[in-house]
Amino acid sequence: MSLEFIGFIGPSEQSESLAQRGPLVDNAFIKASIRAQEYGGFDKALIAVNSASPDSLAIGAYAAGISDSLGLLIAQRPGFTSPTLAARQLATLDQLSGGRVSVNVITGGDGGDLQRDGDFLPHDERYERTEEYLQVAKQVWTSSGPFDHSGKHFRVQGNHTAVRPLQKPHIPIYFSGASEAAVRVAAQHADVYMMWGEPLAEVKARIAAVRAEAAKFGRADKIRFSLSLRPIVADTEAEAWARADRILQRAKASYPASDFVKRRGANINVGSDRLVEIARQARVQDKRLWTEIAAVTAAAGNSTGLVGTPEQVAESVLDYYRLGVTTFLFRGFDPLQDAVAYGQNLIPLVRQQVAELERGAQRAVA
Repeated sequence: MSLEFIGFIGPSEQSESLAQRGPLVDNAFIKASIRAQEYGGFDKALIAVNSASPDSLAIGAYAAGISDSLGLLIAQRPGFTSPTLAARQLATLDQLSGGRVSVNVITGGDGGDLQRDGDFLPHDERYERTEEYLQVAKQVWTSSGPFDHSGKHFRVQGNHTAVRPLQKPHIPIYFSGASEAAVRVAAQHADVYMMWGEPLAEVKARIAAVRAEAAKFGRADKIRFSLSLRPIVADTEAEAWARADRILQRAKASYPASDFVKRRGANINVGSDRLVEIARQARVQDKRLWTEIAAVTAAAGNSTGLVGTPEQVAESVLDYYRLGVTTFLFRGFDPLQDAVAYGQNLIPLVRQQVAELERGAQRAVA
């Protein structure tokens, strides 16, 4: 199975446990972050979206111009931009970047955050709109001539877009969403289904559920799986856990003054609900899946991590790989420092262990 690592490009250096350094849109940090991840062996980097953040597509365009090989996973929310316009924008950037663009489709998220941008559709209707949105976008990317579309949420007449993605048949679609409505859409359209870091048993069950739904559309073998984690690595296990505790204390200290509580409200999404419940069960799941930041932040995003030495964390990553996860998103609580550490110590180890595992499997078949 192919192996892929995704990093993270934020507009400035900050996290749940790190106060913002420098301006909100920090060119120097963005450049340093891209260089660290390119040099460290990341395949792509996610550029996230929410109602208070700088625009993901604009940052993606900037990143494309100052990077050489790093793929750009650009988060977008269906419904805020016409699917025909979004498809042209992404296809244009794919051409300009030499085929390095992917899109992370974010439908649900925090309902309150969506309302701040004027979206008041109920949860399941948002996913209904997303399914239609992706139908139209894929037609823009692949249609050989003008096409019409008349649906509940979008109406298009005679669309024929000259610019097409460099990647064929279309720009890769990474899909996020843990609800049943989300899984139905992912089963039809996702190239990669993205999950937050949950215990092994839960991840195994979710992969099985998504594959079963995809089988209804003849796509059981077409979807790959991604897991988002916040690794905390150090030379010794004791040092790693001590660092985790420092991160936790900083997060707790900044939490009352942060926007986390204001942004959660009563509109927590299904994925956040799952992580909060996992955090309630135990501060550490499996060997070293650390849940305490999810508890502090009400799981406002990717917030569970693996704690230990690079060797220990790589071993836990390999456990997920054995379940069928082939893409790993690693984001640190000290973003730049951690990106460098992952590239030096963690990613090479995981690649080595996966290669050894695959060679063993090939020998067993021979």
